[in-house]
Amino acid sequence: MSSFWSIWISVISLGTILGCFLLLRWCLLNKTGVEEGDDMHHSFDGILELNNQLPRWWTILFYMTIVWGLLYLLLYPGLGNFAGLLGWKSSNQDIRSLAESKAAVVQSVEDAKESLFGVGVEYDRELKFAEERFAPLFNEYAKKPIEVLANDEEALKIGQRLFSQNCSQCHGSDARGQFGGFPNLTDDDWLYGGSPDKIKETLLNGRNAMMPGWIDTMGEQGVKEVAAYALSLSGRDLSGSELLAGLEEAGEARFAVCAACHGTDGTGNQALGAPNLTDNIWLYGGNELAVIETLTHGRAGVMPAFKDTLGEKKVHLVSAYVYSLSQGQ
Repeated sequence: MSSFWSIWISVISLGTILGCFLLLRWCLLNKTGVEEGDDMHHSFDGILELNNQLPRWWTILFYMTIVWGLLYLLLYPGLGNFAGLLGWKSSNQDIRSLAESKAAVVQSVEDAKESLFGVGVEYDRELKFAEERFAPLFNEYAKKPIEVLANDEEALKIGQRLFSQNCSQCHGSDARGQFGGFPNLTDDDWLYGGSPDKIKETLLNGRNAMMPGWIDTMGEQGVKEVAAYALSLSGRDLSGSELLAGLEEAGEARFAVCAACHGTDGTGNQALGAPNLTDNIWLYGGNELAVIETLTHGRAGVMPAFKDTLGEKKVHLVSAYVYSLSQGQ
């Protein structure tokens, strides 16, 4: 925060408290010329108004709130760049990477030891408390195979919560994915394999997919021909298409360059993450224009690694939850 805004906030905060104090003192003054307790010569609906001070209990409470406000601003951050005597912070600010976050956690622990009251970053304290409390539980679950955890109701509840916090932004709260390259995790159609070990491997290390664009190699007409053949592999009837009708045969000849990844029969290759083109399940959309766009410009999907952010034990539970979603499909 710049010095200007720091001073601005401090002046407003302290000025407001001072203003409340002066207003209270002004209200306690007798400015009527009438002795306290005497008749103000004003009545309404049979009620006579007397010149009484503000209730003492109310006045004392008002003073207490003023003192409390000043103590709060002294102990906690609230006056611009002043960090407060306790050294308390809600979280580490301006963190831009996982490495910076870990370094900040270590530093906050050291700062708490050196501070007068031993108070550090609240978020780090809560994480430490949660780790100490739940670490034994995660250790026990980590000893069990994913197939076993997939039938453990309590383990799946934990896995679901972790999924909601870390994975639902892309795959949706129901894990059914969304348009734009975020796969449905409930349908048993996997780019890299849906076995427990493969799911855990994906979560731990992430995935970096690369579908190259073919416009420079094949040209616009060539892209249309390959798109027609790719769509025909899943049983699509293109006889009525204005764009792709009659191009399947020419596309089959060009498909040889695609077979290196997708296989000669188009069923894909999980070792490479190349999708099956015969099942009519399309990650980026299966209409004619979407397939042409994929072939023209390519696709570069990224699945982030969670090994460092969640740790292997929590990933183990998320893997069990994800694996359970596709069972019976």
